[in-house]
Amino acid sequence: MEDTGDDDRIHQGQPEQNTFEAEDIYAEDGSIRSDFLMHVGAAIADRDLLFLRRHVARLHESEMGDLLEAIQPEQRRQLVSLLGADFDLAALTEVDEAIRLDIVEHLPNEQIAAALGEMDSDDAVYILEDLDQEDQEEILSKLPFTERIRLRRSLDYPESTAGRRMQTEFVAVPPFWTVGQTIDYLREDADLPESFSQIFVIDPTFRLLGAIDLDRILRMARGTKIEAIMRETNHPIPAEMDQEEAAQLFEQYDLLSAAVVDENGRLVGVLTIDDVVDVIQEEAEEDLMRLGGVGDEELSDTTIDTVRSRAPWLLVNLLTAFIAASVISMFEATIEDIVALAVLMPIVAGMGGNAGSQTMTVTVRALATRDLDIHNAWRVVRREAGVGLLHGIAFGLMIGAVAGLWFQDVNIGGVIAAAMLINMCAAALAGIMIPMLLDRAGADPAVSSSVFVTAVTDIVGFSAFLGLATWWFAIR
Repeated sequence: MEDTGDDDRIHQGQPEQNTFEAEDIYAEDGSIRSDFLMHVGAAIADRDLLFLRRHVARLHESEMGDLLEAIQPEQRRQLVSLLGADFDLAALTEVDEAIRLDIVEHLPNEQIAAALGEMDSDDAVYILEDLDQEDQEEILSKLPFTERIRLRRSLDYPESTAGRRMQTEFVAVPPFWTVGQTIDYLREDADLPESFSQIFVIDPTFRLLGAIDLDRILRMARGTKIEAIMRETNHPIPAEMDQEEAAQLFEQYDLLSAAVVDENGRLVGVLTIDDVVDVIQEEAEEDLMRLGGVGDEELSDTTIDTVRSRAPWLLVNLLTAFIAASVISMFEATIEDIVALAVLMPIVAGMGGNAGSQTMTVTVRALATRDLDIHNAWRVVRREAGVGLLHGIAFGLMIGAVAGLWFQDVNIGGVIAAAMLINMCAAALAGIMIPMLLDRAGADPAVSSSVFVTAVTDIVGFSAFLGLATWWFAIR
């Protein structure tokens, strides 16, 4: 990491024109106030450490994250450098990966190690996992032995698993302790987590036996044995479990925290609701971005990175567009004879594409949340087929009437109405069947469904409309 060092010329004597409170930095639309940004920018340029310490360093980590995303890259580095030890590194868990890496790469490893030592282990892992191996090892080597082992154990688990998300600080007691011993331990031990709601019960080998909520501890007599009042942990989370599956357990069983265990059932950490909320938000954003074919793109990405992210699926879409175009070319003679077909055929394909996208979006989300499975798939397919049929009839009659009046030809109206019915049914079936088939094949339906659904609706729409027109006008 680069050690930029601080300039000794720190301007501290300028009079302050405004006083900001924490709740005042946001405008009504939720963005950072422009006047606050202006003052922060001026303070950075003037190296006004007094203003920065008073009005920026005291911000909550999420507010600091919003501020870092709102200012220019050069200002971010200068701000972090000026604040030095006053900068809360936990704010980097609230920003895009590109911003986080840009800032961390300009910090000396000594400062990073010192800050990580004050952070919860889950936040420390979140920052460490983006660094290269050499920097990770150097930073970890500067931490106390116990913290180093905890962080390395979390980093050893695969990305996007409960083991990466867990907090390794927890409270565990043996079953033979009394309530009084437990309360005395909680009062006297200086190394307890800052906040916790459960106490876990373990055997001498750290195997998880049960858990007790803090409120239950407080209601019991001091002489009561822990094993008499503990409850079994019905939903311990394997450290190797995907973080999205863990989040679904929290949602299903209304959990606030859950024990994380290794393959031998030994307690290795705890997953808390604040981390799970982040997981749910990340997974929802990821599904939405993938549906648009933009992967894990972030607003802070460079132009080149954005082009690389979007180009592959645009290329696939181009290939499917050529297939659709080849379908149109098969009916070139018909289009030359009946110009109205060229005017109307985008309507059929466009309506089918939109209908297919609606069904696909619902299906992909249902697959992600496990609401759609083999037990209810056929019922949902029948429902979507019915929706497609009714939409096809309604919109087919509507566009058929409009087209017939527009071109003064009832035959044109009838052909487009029939084509609309066919394509709306095809769109509904493609919108649900393609994501389900991709999911069964082990592919991510959020990534590739949209391209294939669009291809189906274009090809079926053009084929149905132009094919019916060719056949109908040929037999007349």
